[in-house]
Amino acid sequence: MSDMSSMNRERKKRELKRQIISSGEDRPAALEEAAASGAGSGKKKGGRRLWILFLVVIAVGLGIGFRFYTAQRQYTEFQDVWETAVEEGGTANYENFGTNVLKYTRDGMSYIDSRGKTVWMASYEMKNPACCVNGDYAVVADLQGNSIYICGLTGVLGQASTVLPVVKAVVSQTGIAAAVLEDSGASYIQYYNRDGSTIDLTVRAAMSGDGYPLDIALSPDGSQTIASYMYVDGGELKNRVVFYDFSEIGQNQKHLVGGFDEEFADSIAARVIYPDETHACAFTDRGISFFSSRNQAAVELTSQAEPEESIQTVFYSDEYAGFIVRTSGGENPYRMELYRINGDPVFTAEFNFQYKHADISGDMVILYNEEACQIYSTSGTLKYSGGLGMEIQQIRQGRSGSSVIVTGPQVMKEIRLQ
Repeated sequence: MSDMSSMNRERKKRELKRQIISSGEDRPAALEEAAASGAGSGKKKGGRRLWILFLVVIAVGLGIGFRFYTAQRQYTEFQDVWETAVEEGGTANYENFGTNVLKYTRDGMSYIDSRGKTVWMASYEMKNPACCVNGDYAVVADLQGNSIYICGLTGVLGQASTVLPVVKAVVSQTGIAAAVLEDSGASYIQYYNRDGSTIDLTVRAAMSGDGYPLDIALSPDGSQTIASYMYVDGGELKNRVVFYDFSEIGQNQKHLVGGFDEEFADSIAARVIYPDETHACAFTDRGISFFSSRNQAAVELTSQAEPEESIQTVFYSDEYAGFIVRTSGGENPYRMELYRINGDPVFTAEFNFQYKHADISGDMVILYNEEACQIYSTSGTLKYSGGLGMEIQQIRQGRSGSSVIVTGPQVMKEIRLQ
């Protein structure tokens, strides 16, 4: 019995040994199969990555190509998208406000969206309303009157009443407003919070010495002001452009951080703007002067664009500034020049179109009169030239790069160029 047990033990040892050897022999094959499977999976993952990268490259290329195509495409036809009636007829004025339009009259103002719907409205009584828009804020003032309304995209935020008559009112991109007031011997730049409350800050200019303010503008945050003054020197009318800084930086210089007299001795800066925090522009009858306020304590005149011809029209946005001159004649009696706000030239185009207004809206440069328009891209391509099937009072870019919103005396429309 012990012999049988011994034989059984030996047999079991041999079987166990065979199993171990067999498992060991099979293991490399299993590992190879697993490795092969893993390699295949890695190849698949790598292939998927390459495919995704390929699709991304194609999408980016198509996007760039589409933008280039849209910028270069020329349109010859148009189609109405929607229209809405304008109740006030020819008595209303319009300003681009945010992505929509601010309509203002002697009786009130209203904010109209890109579908022609009235978002909000406010009533007032003004004899001579004037509007200034800067980003998401606007100010409407009664010139030679005493009322100022400050509003945002959601409605009227504040109202101010003045003792002296208002000559001009402007607003910053933060809602800080400033108004030029005057009496018989001096002018005053008075500042207001967005709720209409008065800020304890006034710039006084004596007519007999400092001169008369032709125009003012506020930096986006409201801390700086650019002003153009006309003054008399030796019996001659002269012009100066000055910069005020009301932050802590300007306190050491009594807030005056830039003054330019000689550069404007033989020109008149009738319009000044502050398109962003570090750039300002002054438009004269001789050209555009570009300023840098990167150093807030000492504003610098960086360049001037001065054509040989006298400037007829200026236009600008928060990215561009341009002018139109009348040339000596020929096939194209007008020339338009567009610059970035740092003074870099963008394009020059000659044209033959009897325009009355010029404006920049989005990436469109728009010339128009009551009957027709010419629309250029900001790269200089003529995109459309012709009528729009209605009398034109104002045009701005619509919801796409190929549509415009046109306001007339009786109707407002969105028109798609084709």
